[in-house]
Amino acid sequence: MPDSPARRTFLAACAAGAAAVAWRGASAAEEATSWPRYRDAIVVDACGSPGRPDGDGLDARELADIRAGGVTAINFTVGSVGSYADDFEKTLRNIAFWDAQVAAHPDVLLKVVRGAQLDDAKRSSRLGVVFGFQDTTMYGEDLERVDLFHDLGVRIVQLTYNRRNLVGDGCMEPGNAGLSRFGLELLARLNERGTLVDLSHCGQRTTREGILQSERPVAITHTGCAALTDAPRNKRDEELRLLAERGGVAGIYVMPYLRRQGQVVADDVIRHLEHALDVCGEDHVGIGTDGTTSGVEITEDYRKQFAAEIAERARRGIAAPGERADSYTFAPDLNTPSRFERLALLLSRRGHSDARIEKVLGANFARLFREVIV
Repeated sequence: MPDSPARRTFLAACAAGAAAVAWRGASAAEEATSWPRYRDAIVVDACGSPGRPDGDGLDARELADIRAGGVTAINFTVGSVGSYADDFEKTLRNIAFWDAQVAAHPDVLLKVVRGAQLDDAKRSSRLGVVFGFQDTTMYGEDLERVDLFHDLGVRIVQLTYNRRNLVGDGCMEPGNAGLSRFGLELLARLNERGTLVDLSHCGQRTTREGILQSERPVAITHTGCAALTDAPRNKRDEELRLLAERGGVAGIYVMPYLRRQGQVVADDVIRHLEHALDVCGEDHVGIGTDGTTSGVEITEDYRKQFAAEIAERARRGIAAPGERADSYTFAPDLNTPSRFERLALLLSRRGHSDARIEKVLGANFARLFREVIV
């Protein structure tokens, strides 16, 4: 078969399947081993989604996966990205839809609007859902919408996506301008309302200025380390260090940008976590998977949908280098609801202390949420 995007997609799927089988078959003893402190730990996915990638509302299986995963809280993107045309209306519809989902499953989900509610989520074994944005296009030019969206429960706001918006430059903008005057005003309003500022997709200057100009500690909820893999989505050591010095937390994601080529795997996540720990210190590193609470079924329909999404992102100009149809946005050996416990186990086997692992799993982000989201 000649080389083609379809062939590369097929080979990637085979490799992903083989890696998952290898995890299950070659290490049955390891598979059965759990990290003993996991069920007592507060676990925070600083960027993720309840359910499956193609889910439209939560079904019984997805709810069971949420329970099995043991995650205490998740920063869930309810806002649209990349366009001013109808992001305001789309975002209002998304919030209404997920408010209804939370109301329909009160035994599994808890809408979190104060950091202190993380303890309520943990005690009740529910998933605390923190509404977040990954762009600020839904605000338009109207700062009064900060109050509107705060009243609707939005508590985490990323200042830019990959492209430039009215607030500042995203990581894909070659001009690398920093925050605009409007961006500084929006940042101040978010600080006043107790909304956590997120700088994950922001450009280098926007990231630095966001850290320095914020009166409260900020987050980089989902990123990698540019020192290991120089990709626009990843943060340089100087940015990570400055974030930590000012009390913030960086979450490492499970995305293709953790390596230069090939399918991301758990070892890549561990590598970036350990580098971030060296740079930031153990009080300022967490995990933001940028994935879903359920595992991904690699079916023909999924492959087509994934390829179509990659193509559409490229068409809209919001894709980043490294987004490819033959490189999935999850690690096959972490493609399970229990991915956080597996990461804890891997860190433990590499000699990290239980106390440090608890911080990385969620205690650091929980501290930041309690401090800022009040």
